Formats: sequence, structure tokens, C-alpha cells
Amino acid sequence: MRLKFFKLICLLALGSFLSLTWFTAVREKKDAVNPRMLVLFERLLVAESKGQLLSVELSRVLGHFKNLNKTQNITEKEKWSALSPLLPNPYLYLPHLRDHPDSLTPNVLLGQGRMRVSLVLGIPTVKRAKQTYLVSTLNSLLYDLTPSERNDMLIIVFVAETDIEYVRSVAATIEKNFPKDVQSGLLEVVSPSQYFYPNFSSLRETFGDTKDRVKWRTKQNLDYSYLMLYAQDKGTYYVQLEDDIVAKPKYSLTMKDCASQRANQDWLFLEFSQLGFIGKMFRTSELPMIAEFFLMFHKDKPIDWLLDHILWVKACNPEKDAKDCNQQKAVLKHRFTPSLFQHVGLHSSLPGKLQHLKDKDFGKQPQYVGHSNPPAELSSSLKHYQQHSLERAYRGQDFFWGLSPTTGDYILIHFTQPLKVRGYRFRSGNLETNGDRFYNTTVEALPSDGLKRDMSHGYQILEDGFIVIGSFADGVAEGNIHTAIQSLSAIRLMVHSDSDVWVLLSEVWCVCVRLCRCVSVAVSLRLQGKLGFP
Repeated sequence: MRLKFFKLICLLALGSFLSLTWFTAVREKKDAVNPRMLVLFERLLVAESKGQLLSVELSRVLGHFKNLNKTQNITEKEKWSALSPLLPNPYLYLPHLRDHPDSLTPNVLLGQGRMRVSLVLGIPTVKRAKQTYLVSTLNSLLYDLTPSERNDMLIIVFVAETDIEYVRSVAATIEKNFPKDVQSGLLEVVSPSQYFYPNFSSLRETFGDTKDRVKWRTKQNLDYSYLMLYAQDKGTYYVQLEDDIVAKPKYSLTMKDCASQRANQDWLFLEFSQLGFIGKMFRTSELPMIAEFFLMFHKDKPIDWLLDHILWVKACNPEKDAKDCNQQKAVLKHRFTPSLFQHVGLHSSLPGKLQHLKDKDFGKQPQYVGHSNPPAELSSSLKHYQQHSLERAYRGQDFFWGLSPTTGDYILIHFTQPLKVRGYRFRSGNLETNGDRFYNTTVEALPSDGLKRDMSHGYQILEDGFIVIGSFADGVAEGNIHTAIQSLSAIRLMVHSDSDVWVLLSEVWCVCVRLCRCVSVAVSLRLQGKLGFP
């Protein structure tokens, strides 16, 4: 059987050689040959060249298959995930990639390989000349996610730069600010190979755009395509975002509900923002087609135009008018209001460009959460900005916004009489300025009758009689207070290191027992002259 197979291969090889020899001879006598035969000959040469390239790529794929087969506990889908960067299509549109075998291999700096989630959020980020918004954007996206939402989501930060030192600095910043989310696998940071981007110097200027703008939009097309191909097998839905946005509360639940209601409908994308490419949701099964279209025309038009062209190709009849075309395109995209994402960056990633775009459908978001707190005398070493005072925040009328704290700065809440305080919550930052948080700051309580060290119940007792009952983590400090240290005379926030940013308290809540609340209401009514006793 093997001998017959070998003979067949030899015959095919001999036939190919004789055919090629004949065509070569024909080419040498081209003056006497039918022009159609010359065209056929040229096409065969092109086909042979492409066939050789495809053969090399398939050999590499087969080699990776052999290595993957040796690996234990890996599914077929995960095998194709590992092989997806090796598929030959990108080489057709980016031929420079053929010079470097690892040009499509992603550089994964942070991540736990999370897969099979409902939502994958893609955030491309680049080096900006003036201000960076990435940490604030991530803070906004993580602001009110529930534990179940965190477990069913993946946020991919694609650092679209080849400067490895800068890429590492971005990864270090994310790991420093969101250690728990990195460790859990919720946050992932990747970057492209240093050989991924082509030479942009020969791009043709079109649509009146400058050379710098053409380069910027071309690179953006490549960045989005790369990110989509990387995310294609990691979840059910993919949402394209940018690195300078804020999100509404419950955005994750809202998007999943909208997608679930249209699970059986034929749509290409759902829109949760009216600005550019922000908030576009796709089924991950559609990403390979979309990314290939972007790659095919990456030098020709901006990415939002290309997305509209995909709609035209899929929905429009060239024999009908524009009105009918728009109606058919509307079937494949659905716009939801109010918008879930707002653009906040002033300085564009295109150097020198100021971006004033705002989504009018986003609406105005609450900047603080007010509570009814017990009567207290308030003091702080932090100077507040404009009308955003500590007194107004404590009364639930505003947020507190103070200048950059330094070591030893404090906020003191001294109750007018000792109270049994069941718990506390202090939230720093808000949706628009989520980076203005308390860092390295403890919550301390002062028992009204003092506390002996042998009765500390594990709390740290300070020299001035205060005991440490908690600290800020991810901008929030909250917890219950042990009954053994009741009643309390005061609660204090103490800063232990200098900060580069201002600080904002969007929620101040001292949760008292029932008697405390009654006293609070009574004192308040007495101050307003609404009770009949002196």
C-alpha cells in the first residue's frame, strides 16, 4: 500500500515538472504563442507562489497540533484558540508579517487565561502625550460589579505599543491599582509583537486627512482587528470600548439582558453609545469576519466607516434606494437609550487633537450617595474645593472633594454624644472622577470609655486611644463594628502616605443601631423647632 502511494506521488511530481517545463518553454517563445496561454501561465505561477506560502503555514499549524496533542487537559476549542494567530489570512493583508514567524503571537503580560464568560470587554490603549485615562476608565467599569458579574466577565487591555518598557509600565500600573482583579483573571493585559505594525510612511492621503491622521486611523484599524481576533474565543459577547470613558451603574446587567432578549434575532451589533465605536456589542462568533474585513481595507477608511460598509454589504440591495438600504441596515443593528458609556477624555490619542464629543443620551449621573447620619462635630486637615465641603457630604447633600492628601491628614467625625455604631461605609471617588480615592488610609474608632489592651479583640490600639477598625481597599472602606468596643465617641479617617491625586468622598455612612437613629431624628427635629419640648 505504501509502495503504491509512493508511486502515485512520484507520477504527480513528474507531471508537475513536465507541465512547468513546457510552460517555461512556451514563455521563451511568447511571440508565437496565444496571449491567453501567457495569461494562464502567469496565473499558474502566482498560484504556485501562494501554494508554497500556504504549505509553509500549514506545516507550522500541523507542528503546533503535534505539540498540543502532547499537552494534557486541553479541549479542541482551546487548541484552535492557540492556533488562531497562526491562520494565514492576516498574511494576505499584512505581507510584512511573513518575515517574522512570531509576528502574530500576543505578548500576554497579565492574565489567568479566563474563558467561557458572557461578556468580554476590549479596551485598546496607547501612549498619550498629555493625560492618561486608563485607570479611571477601569475604576468606572469595576465600580459596582457584583461578585457574580466579576466572575462572568473578562476585561482585556490591549496596549497597542511596541515599546516594551512602556508596555510593562502599563501592566505594572494596572497590577498595582487592581491586584485582586488581576489575580482573579478578570483583568488581562496584552500587547502585540514588535513586528506586527507595517511601515506607515507610504500610506496614501485620502478624504482630506493629513498624513498623521491617516497613520493614526490606519493603526487604529489594525489595533481593533488584533484585539477582536485575540478575544474571539473567550466569551459569548464582545464589547468594544475605549480607554477614556465612564460607565453607568449596572451596565453589565443591562447589556446582558438586552442581548438575551435578542438571542434568536439576526443582528450584527448592539449599540450602547452613539459615539464612534464606543459600546458596540458583537457576538464573538462574528469577530473573525469583522476583523478580516477591517484588515482587508485597513489603509482605506476609518473603522466606523468600515463597520457601516459591512452593514451595507450584508443588508443593502444595490438596485434599491438609500431609504430602503437604511431600513435594512437598521434590522442588523439596535440602538439602546439611555447610553451606558460616556466619552470623557479631552486629549485624543491623535497628538494635538482635542476631543469634545459627548453622548447626549448618557444623561447626568448621580455623583454621591446621601445618608442620614447622627449629629456630630466635623473637622479635617484637608482643604475642600469650592462648595464640596465635609459638612455637606455628611448631611447627604453633596460629595466631599479635597486637595491632595499627605501623610497625617485626617477626617474626624466626633459624635455629639456616645453612640452605638453598628457599621460604617466610606466610598471614595465617583463615576466621573473615580481616580480621586483614598489610598493607604485607615478607619479608626474612639470608644467612649476607653479600651484595655486585653479587651482589644484583635484590634490595634493607638497611643491616643483610637483603635484601627478597617482600611480602604479599591476606594471603599466598610465593615461592622464589634459590640465589645461600643459605645463610640468618634470615628476618624487617617492618611498614612502622600497622594498625587485629590480625594473625593461620594458616600459617608455611620450605621447606628435603632436607638441611635431615633436620637438622630429627634435632635434634628428639635433643631428645626418641630418638637414641643425645650
